[in-house]
Amino acid sequence: MNFTKFSETVYVVQDNIDTDQILSAQFLTINPEIEEGYQKLGTLAMCGLPDFYPPFISPDTKKAIHPIIVAGKNFGCGSSREHAPIALGASGIKVIIAQSFARIFLRNCLMTGKVIPLEISENLNEVLITGDKINICVHQEIIEITTTVQKIVTKPLDNLIDLIQAGGLFSYARQSGKLSSSFLSE
Repeated sequence: MNFTKFSETVYVVQDNIDTDQILSAQFLTINPEIEEGYQKLGTLAMCGLPDFYPPFISPDTKKAIHPIIVAGKNFGCGSSREHAPIALGASGIKVIIAQSFARIFLRNCLMTGKVIPLEISENLNEVLITGDKINICVHQEIIEITTTVQKIVTKPLDNLIDLIQAGGLFSYARQSGKLSSSFLSE
């Protein structure tokens, strides 16, 4: 994944989207370590959203229609399941922009390396609508709303972007020589 720049459309959700809305608990038995299970989780991402939201997954591609989620406060609240960011990554989500994240969901994004969580002080879910296009430059910590040319500064990820870019904590530790490549591979 190109971690430098994104120019994509957004899927907008409100405050307090919990992990049951991201991935219902009944699907936690699906093993994301198996390719078939990983793909299946992607097709189920955001399956618990209320009916007033537009479709999240394309029936044709079985992937997210819009590769960026824009949320309000407390995105990913609820349980501590790692399956939630994994399902979003498997669905094709690249970035989640929120005013705030539940602490454990943010940690799971970093640990799994599946999506980039960007925090902002503005409430973009009140400005954008699903389908709007934005530009993101992760390393410059800038989001640009293309319709208004408004620029928004993101909270710095600093070295955490290296963790995500490596594919999560264990991949990062292996690549940096802090963990032998045979650890957890048996």
